[in-house]
Amino acid sequence: MNLKRVMNRMNRAALLAAALLIAAGTANAQKSKAGNAMKPVADKSFFTKAAEGGMAEVEFGQLAAKKASNPAVKQFGQKMVDDHSKANDELKSLAQAQGVTLPKSIGTKNKAELAKLERLNGAVFDRTYMSDMVKDHKEDVSEFKYESTRGRNTEAKSFAGKTLPTLEEHLKMAMDTQKQLYARSGSTGKAGKSVGGKK
Repeated sequence: MNLKRVMNRMNRAALLAAALLIAAGTANAQKSKAGNAMKPVADKSFFTKAAEGGMAEVEFGQLAAKKASNPAVKQFGQKMVDDHSKANDELKSLAQAQGVTLPKSIGTKNKAELAKLERLNGAVFDRTYMSDMVKDHKEDVSEFKYESTRGRNTEAKSFAGKTLPTLEEHLKMAMDTQKQLYARSGSTGKAGKSVGGKK
């Protein structure tokens, strides 16, 4: 009888130990999954801003490729279309995998800024567009650099780190092109009122 009680106690102890191990394993798995989910607000905000900014760069670049009077500005605009279209496609894939819904348009602010540029022509358009691109890409580089080092989501950090060198290249190109425009016009001042960034 004593042996039977001992066996029953051992069986209950074994079952309890197994239950605890299963619970611990489940908790660790959930913790690991949560750590890589797009729950942190900062990461979701980064993806949203990157999507709106990327789509805006494409539309602004298309306008520049069509309306710019300076060949270098036209070339820059087309590069924005090519590079940001590629980055936008990658961002969409990452967002879908993370279960994040991205905006489908460039947003009200960017639409208004696009309308302002559409009313400009010639050298004024060129200088205003390039001034806007310098300002915009300075902001982009800063935000992507921050996300690539301090982001809480692995995929967001990876995308930011991978895209950052391209944005830095864009910034250098924008600054060089802007200098060319000022050199040709003999002006060292800013290009009037900037359209502003696309964030």
